Parts: sequence; structure tokens; C-alpha cells
Amino acid sequence: MDQNKTAENTVAMIKQNTNKKNRLEKLMPKLFFLAASVSIVTTVGIVLILLFESVLFFRDVSIIEFFTQTEMQPLNPTDPTFSILPLLSATLLATVIAMFVAIPVGLTTAIYLTEFSGDKARRILKPIIEVLAGIPTIVYGFFAFTFITPILQVIIPGLERTNILSPGIVMGIMIIPIVASLSEDAMNAVPNSLREGAFALGATRLETAFKVIIPAAASGIISAFVLGVSRAIGETMIVAIASGSSKNFSFDVTESMQTMTAYIVEVTSGDAGAGTTAYYSLYAVGLVLFLFTLAMNLLANHFRKKYREVY
Repeated sequence: MDQNKTAENTVAMIKQNTNKKNRLEKLMPKLFFLAASVSIVTTVGIVLILLFESVLFFRDVSIIEFFTQTEMQPLNPTDPTFSILPLLSATLLATVIAMFVAIPVGLTTAIYLTEFSGDKARRILKPIIEVLAGIPTIVYGFFAFTFITPILQVIIPGLERTNILSPGIVMGIMIIPIVASLSEDAMNAVPNSLREGAFALGATRLETAFKVIIPAAASGIISAFVLGVSRAIGETMIVAIASGSSKNFSFDVTESMQTMTAYIVEVTSGDAGAGTTAYYSLYAVGLVLFLFTLAMNLLANHFRKKYREVY
């Protein structure tokens, strides 16, 4: 009898544990789906807010004027004007300057780490490079304003105290870890057999790096570049501190300019009253910024698919 009761208790415990596992198995996919839906719901919410608030702005301002005029004076009490072009030109200038710094330095750093450095040097250098990614952007902003700008003023006498050149250079320094780290990962993914084959044919390390490894890792490297561009377009604090607030439609890097992100900071700081056209303009600018970032992500996916090599 005791053995039968023990067997029955054992069977009951097994069934109970099985039922718990089954309930847990059914519950976990729902929790995973809920977690995965958070990012989707958040993105949809952001897009809807930008669209609805931008519609209120374009009721008062012509969309043609917004994209074709060259003057941006949202707080002018008598004749306010709204144009994205001054902000767009400053954003593109800062991004181009940043990528002129980040791409060559980041790519050559990745080449050195993957093809030329030893394990000891790689273990020391890579963490030091990645420390740059952890520095707060406001620190970069003050670095650009108090250190880089005075140096550039010695080299370029006509350089204004606030300009687009200095923050562009510092943004490039900030993006170096992104370009270097992602490019290195892409190059490390290239099979060693390709390197060995190149060496067997008499190629040097430099020839192997530029003629074999970089073409083989092109999709990952291009994705790193595009991600760096997206990071530069969306940067806020560096340009807000060091580029000034002049809304000039110009391509002179020595002048004070204001990017799209810096304009959003200015409007949200309280200069424009809630419900005014100037207030709603920040949503229109934010929508353009969002579309730029989306375009960069789509471009990165396109290049990754087009140039991807499967080994």
C-alpha cells in the first residue's frame, strides 16, 4: 500500500510539474511578443505624433515655402519666416566634415587592428578607442568650443567663435569608435583562407588588406559608414554648444550655423510659446530629421544586402 501511495504521489508531482511547464511554455511566447512589440509601438507613436503636429504647422506655413525659402526667423514678431534649408545645410555640412574625419581614421584603425597589430596591442588599443564612445556628448561640445575652436582660429584667422567646422571635427572624433569597431568586426568575419591565399600568391599585408579583405567585408564597412552618418545627423549637444544659433543658409564652414537638432533644442527651451507656429515648427523639423535617419537605415540595409558575401 505504501508503495502504491508513493507511486501515486510521484505521478501527481510529475503531472503538476508538467502542467506548470506547459503553462509557462504558453505564457513565455506572449511575453516575448509583448517585449518585441514595445519598440514597434514606440516607433509608431513617435511617427504619429510627428505627423499630427506637423500637419498643424503646415496649416499655417506653405510646405513649398518650408522647403524652398532660404530664411529662417521663427521668432520674428512682425514677419516670421520658416524654412528648413538653413538648418538642412548646417546639418549636412557638419555631417560631411564629421565623416571626413571618422571614415579615414576609423577605417585605417580597423585595418591596423585586424591585419597588422598583435594580440597584445589589440587588447590594449581597442578598449581605449571604444572609451571615446562612452564620453558624454556635452563634454565633446565643450571640448569643441573651448579647445578645438581656439586652435582653428589660429590656423584660420576669419573663423568665428561659433562655427560649423569645429563641432564637425569633434563629431568625427566621436564617431571613430563606431566606424572602427564595426569595420573591424566585418573584417574579422572574412575567412583566413582568403588571407592565406593572397599571401600564397605573393601579396603583401597591405595589398591583402586593400585588395582582398576590404572588398570581402564591403557590406559591413559600408553599413558602418552609414551608421556613422546617421549618428552625425542626429547629434545634438555638440552642435548646440559649438555651432551657434545663427540660421544662415550658407556653405561657409567658418560661419556660425544651426543644425536641425540644435533648432529643436532652442525651440523646446521655452523661446516659443506652446501652440504657436514656431512651436509646431519643431515637429516639422523633427519629421524631416526622422525621414533622414530612416533613409540612412534603409540605405545601410540596401548596401548590406547588395554587397554581402556569404562564406
